[in-house]
Amino acid sequence: MPFLYDTHVHTCQGSKCGTSTGAEHARFYKEIGFQGIIITDHFFNGNTAVPRDLPWKERVELFCSGYEDALSEGQKIGLDVFFGWEQNFNHDEYLIYGLDKNWLLNHPEVESWTRAEQLQVVSKHGGCVVQAHPFRNRAYISQIILGPQFCHGVEVINMGNFAYNDAAAYRFAQEYGLTMTAGSDNHFSCADNWKDTIGGIVLDKPLASVMEYARIIREHLPLRFSVDESRFALQPDAPSLETFWLDENEQPSPTGRNWLHP
Repeated sequence: MPFLYDTHVHTCQGSKCGTSTGAEHARFYKEIGFQGIIITDHFFNGNTAVPRDLPWKERVELFCSGYEDALSEGQKIGLDVFFGWEQNFNHDEYLIYGLDKNWLLNHPEVESWTRAEQLQVVSKHGGCVVQAHPFRNRAYISQIILGPQFCHGVEVINMGNFAYNDAAAYRFAQEYGLTMTAGSDNHFSCADNWKDTIGGIVLDKPLASVMEYARIIREHLPLRFSVDESRFALQPDAPSLETFWLDENEQPSPTGRNWLHP
């Protein structure tokens, strides 16, 4: 029996761009047959719903409210709900799994992490870092920045992407030996035509904790996806994507690579 998990979900309580509450997400995913979800709201350097001028403890409490809303409902209806967050740097974003609310309350320095510090500390505490939708090209994104040295894995299926974004991410992850993950980047749970917007990973048994998921990523264990892998097919008419590497000082420079037209 397959067990489906969406690893990338935003609530309106934690993310300014979210439109569904944690509880609404939980009921939706239970209805469509998922085993669980990971709430990954935008953290304080991104599109957070949390006022930035509040004391740290209040900010963390508000930030975690979407997750806690989903968790409470999930416990009632039999849906696994786990916690993570999405950290933004220069429009390159990373999903953090394995650290919890109590950890955040005691570590306000997380807000000023560099990418290297993020990887080091998350790894030290048994978590993992996944670069989210690395090849997303939108009007609000000035550069496509790739940081393979700053993550354990890459989100190669993001249902908020165009298929060609994911096709490029797939080839990037293959070349650098990074664990491949999948998620919806879901901001609004609606039962209408959900198969076009919802996807995730498929496991042979339920996750015992988010730390188990982090271990899978860190140990580079293969994951199956709920979305057909034809999404990774090269598309001759896809636009060229100019991409940038991060150097040891976390400064971008052009890769000179075309990931869709090798």
